[in-house]
Amino acid sequence: MFGNYDPRLISGNAGAGLCFRSPRRTDNRAAYRDNKDTTMVSHQKDPHAMTKRAESKYKIDRRMQVNIWGRAKSPINKREYGPGQHGQRRKKPSDYGVQLMAKQKLKGYYGNISERQFRRYYQEAIRRKGDTSQNLIGLLESRLDAIVYRMKFVPTVFAARQFVSHGHVSVNGRRVTIPSLLIKVGDKIELRAKAKELATVKEATESPERDVPDYIEVDHGRHAGSLKRVPGLSDVPYPVQMEPNLVVEFYSR
Repeated sequence: MFGNYDPRLISGNAGAGLCFRSPRRTDNRAAYRDNKDTTMVSHQKDPHAMTKRAESKYKIDRRMQVNIWGRAKSPINKREYGPGQHGQRRKKPSDYGVQLMAKQKLKGYYGNISERQFRRYYQEAIRRKGDTSQNLIGLLESRLDAIVYRMKFVPTVFAARQFVSHGHVSVNGRRVTIPSLLIKVGDKIELRAKAKELATVKEATESPERDVPDYIEVDHGRHAGSLKRVPGLSDVPYPVQMEPNLVVEFYSR
């Protein structure tokens, strides 16, 4: 009645009748399952892998509704309101919301530091003598990637993190690939030979967009410099107002 057929393409039983399936559809389902399994394996998190920013960094500006880095290409310069359908609504944040915003703004400025690492900076700031909020700023400004950014070797703090991770910087004569390394006063920071020839470095050092703060000593001719002293809040040239005291209040709740 049905002629020649492949019994593997038939499902059902005698009471329910016969149901034919296309061999192409069967193969597609099998291929989909194989691809799905492979994709799930490839996306498993490696605990030793370095975290990366997947989203656009300028989305932080829209979310915070301020130009955090003071750059001309920031979208907040054209749309001074939050993202999304309800971004233009007036919102009165709670005390918790104000503290959270201050924390997110400070985290975002230094390359969107992870929450775990940022909390460690807060704990270290508490452990040290003196004002906790000032200690927190001093720790963040002592990061190697932050100092490379302040020295104007790179255009952005995100570029500074990548620059250090790729091994373009040496500290006291030793090659370093840890952006979060805390630099001590007097440590000698210098670009490696190949990095000095990069066009990005030349463009950044000649850019009038930023100035080198007075707590940083740098020789752009030798591509070397050092940290003269640990800065306080009033010493750091933030384009927007930072409120580390609110960050301290947030964590001390």
